[in-house]
Amino acid sequence: MRPQATRAGDPRAGGPSDHSAPGSPGPPGPAPATAGQALAAPGPVPGSPGQPPEGTVRGTGRRAGIPRTAPIRTWRHDPGTRPLIVIWEMTQACPLACVHCRAQAQPARHPGELTTSEARDLLAQVAEFGAPPPVVVFTGGDPFQRPDLFDLVRHGTRLGLPVAVSPSGTPTLTPARLAELQRAGARAISLSLDGSTAEVHDRFRGVPGVFAWTLDAWQAARELGLKVQINTTVTGHNLTDLADIAALVHRLGAVSWSAFLLVPTGRGARLPALTAGQAEDVLNFVYDAGEFIPARTTEAHHFRRVVIQREILRSREADHVAVLGLGPLYLRLRERLASLGLARRTVRRPPANVNAGLGFVFISHLGTVHPSGFLPLSAGSVRAGRLADIYRSSPLFTGLRDHGTLGGRCGSCEFAPVCGGSRSRAFALTGDPYAEDPWCSYQPGAFPYPDDLAAAGLRTAGTR
Repeated sequence: MRPQATRAGDPRAGGPSDHSAPGSPGPPGPAPATAGQALAAPGPVPGSPGQPPEGTVRGTGRRAGIPRTAPIRTWRHDPGTRPLIVIWEMTQACPLACVHCRAQAQPARHPGELTTSEARDLLAQVAEFGAPPPVVVFTGGDPFQRPDLFDLVRHGTRLGLPVAVSPSGTPTLTPARLAELQRAGARAISLSLDGSTAEVHDRFRGVPGVFAWTLDAWQAARELGLKVQINTTVTGHNLTDLADIAALVHRLGAVSWSAFLLVPTGRGARLPALTAGQAEDVLNFVYDAGEFIPARTTEAHHFRRVVIQREILRSREADHVAVLGLGPLYLRLRERLASLGLARRTVRRPPANVNAGLGFVFISHLGTVHPSGFLPLSAGSVRAGRLADIYRSSPLFTGLRDHGTLGGRCGSCEFAPVCGGSRSRAFALTGDPYAEDPWCSYQPGAFPYPDDLAAAGLRTAGTR
């Protein structure tokens, strides 16, 4: 029997129906960087303290992970006891009007936001998870709309928490404010870049000048020594621009570029959806881009399947375009990327095995607790319970960590232990958080090298 949860907006949830998030699980996810984009993503900023080291998960969860031989970063601690990343939506106030905003951000702050005192207690609750502590990402809306931002960054730092901030690209994001963030203890920021030109990016963000403000903040943060993650929301508006966005990330420098496959929630529900085939083309392009920049994804958990497939096909010197049935979008993006003459990296960073409720937790501006910022189901509230108890024991979180609860193709897929599909997208499009991910085109058992998958510790398709 599948666990039941409370929908945000229900009086029992204590949260608004417009809640979702970054960031990411991935991408500081998911407005600026959304809660899912968590640096998402949905994940956190790669390389940040608290990032899980490579190795096999030590734990008994059915989604525990895969052996060291597989090209996926997993866990040395049980992800059912401690998350890798905690996203806190400080506020939904934001001066931008982004067409995809899951939070449907607005100019004014909500009177029910966590107070400064409650926010300090929330950070203390995060510290209760123990060592190594999770990365804490302050997101929004725009965190700079809260006057206590710097004080709370300092407080989290004093508690020993690695703190990152996901601000909006607005005139408030000045070099002086970034320097103050750094002095307060912030280690990283994430910025959103949804086009390689002002024309594309500003149209998506709804305010002229955002592209220039974002690039200025990016440069200023780099000069200060702050780590910078760049998040890109992938929709029909920028599909053919992705190679040029990657080139801009290559030129300006970032610790990570996260491609966020839109979850149709909030304002994003009105945007044209990708097809599953287009999503497959995009994920294979992101894999290619990983040869030039540190590339990852948010709310595209099947990217981990793509990485494993591509590594096996590369070792066998097989034609991945033919074997995987990639389409014209992939060919166009690959050709454009090759034409840009970017310098290759010597090391490819494997993606981490993180999903909604599995190493990832989101707290809304009202204090409600969710497996992802894009999954508006509440498991409780930090005003009424302790975050660690909710994360470890709530039926919603424990259910999502058990891939035996998954339905459809996700439930029978041999890649389920390293993927599990986007629970947020499944819920947004079907109303069932355990349904198959509609933006995945893979048919379980279709990969032609099952022995290679078995050698990597993956199960046979159709088994649980």
